[in-house]
Amino acid sequence: MHDKPRLKFWQIWNMNFGFLGIQFSFGLEQSNMSAIYKYLGADESTLPMLWLAGPVTGLIVQPIIGAMSDGTWSPRFGRRKPYFLVGALMASIGLIAMPFSSSIWMAAGLLWLLDAANNITMEPYRAFVADKLPKEQHSVGFLLQSSFTGLGITLANFTPAILVSLGVLAITDRFENGIPVYTYWAFFIGAGAALTSVLFSVFTTREYEPTAEELEVLKQQKKSVPLFKRIYIDIVEAFRTMPLTMKQLIPVKFFTWFAMFCYWQYITSALSLSLFHTTEQSSEGFSKAQLLTGSLNGTYNIICFMIAFALIPLARKIGARWVHFIALSLGGTGLLMIPYLNNTTVMFYMFNPFGAPVAITTIYLYALGLGMAWASIMAIPYQMLAGSIPKEKTGVYMGIFNMFIVIPMMIEIFFMQFIGYDWLGQNPVNVIRMAGLFLILGAIFTLFIKGKNIVTQ
Repeated sequence: MHDKPRLKFWQIWNMNFGFLGIQFSFGLEQSNMSAIYKYLGADESTLPMLWLAGPVTGLIVQPIIGAMSDGTWSPRFGRRKPYFLVGALMASIGLIAMPFSSSIWMAAGLLWLLDAANNITMEPYRAFVADKLPKEQHSVGFLLQSSFTGLGITLANFTPAILVSLGVLAITDRFENGIPVYTYWAFFIGAGAALTSVLFSVFTTREYEPTAEELEVLKQQKKSVPLFKRIYIDIVEAFRTMPLTMKQLIPVKFFTWFAMFCYWQYITSALSLSLFHTTEQSSEGFSKAQLLTGSLNGTYNIICFMIAFALIPLARKIGARWVHFIALSLGGTGLLMIPYLNNTTVMFYMFNPFGAPVAITTIYLYALGLGMAWASIMAIPYQMLAGSIPKEKTGVYMGIFNMFIVIPMMIEIFFMQFIGYDWLGQNPVNVIRMAGLFLILGAIFTLFIKGKNIVTQ
């Protein structure tokens, strides 16, 4: 077993830089897929089911890739890096092809490809931190990933608006399938970002070679057990011997990711109703709400990027559990505040290099809390988990852990599609209120987590 040396900050930066491109890809999905479906003729009532690709591919792909990468070693490419390369290449192809979709089902099929590719790359990235860093640097590694998550999604959110603001492209320019030209270019830029950032990490970071004993175990496993049978055995065994910390994180993850999926699906309609008193898609108010959603999502991801570094010393001082409790509580409180905020009371003006100064109104206050929550969501649970699982099974456990993200998403899709939206009075503001309460419930369940590795890592 390797005695892992402490790495310098820029070495940790280099190994995690590929996360920027992965999250750029995810950000393009979050901001544009519903619009692409609508350009191709989809009805809003069908949108939740068209989003099933994300949770389903995460549920299937992540634990399989985790188990496969645990059992992989190539003297030339390493253990996790082959999956980074394959996933990044597939994601780039999916991003380039997506704007050329000629039908709803072509776009849906490409989304399945894109989500599978992103999961192939992302799951081993979580294990990569545990592979490379000593326990006392896990928090730095995961919080850097959280920071790159915020930056990547922010760039994805703002790229179309920047292209239009600079006068590079006109907002009215569209191709024959109805998709705007700026969407094409945003996806092309995303494809380049996904591939180049992952290649940068691959070529600047060396993986530790397994010891002779570890290599012998890998060889014997491959000889004695077929690949997919070994994967199945690893996953079943991992569930059977699941660490206590991982079990205690299940309700935290459930309420967190149920809430976030509600937010992404309904925030535009909630803002339209709360601020402009309409949910009519053809109205000017709905268009303003749609633009405001992009700005607010970009803002909370900027907050995520900025606050991620501050969480490192805070987690060391008061413990990861309390950091996560505070962050989720602030995020939930922010969502509960939305009906009481507005876009007319200006707090200050922010410099805009692309045009007139931007008025920052009180509605941006919720993005501050949500950004803090998002920074913690993307890092702290992994930090809690990393110290409680066996090193040689990091990949499969991280894959199973990520199943606790996608299962709540799938439950949310079916619940909101068939029960929840009617139960909440078909009022999107009530959906956001429920999301806020769920984040606070996730925060409360965080306090019940016990374990020697979660206090000060």
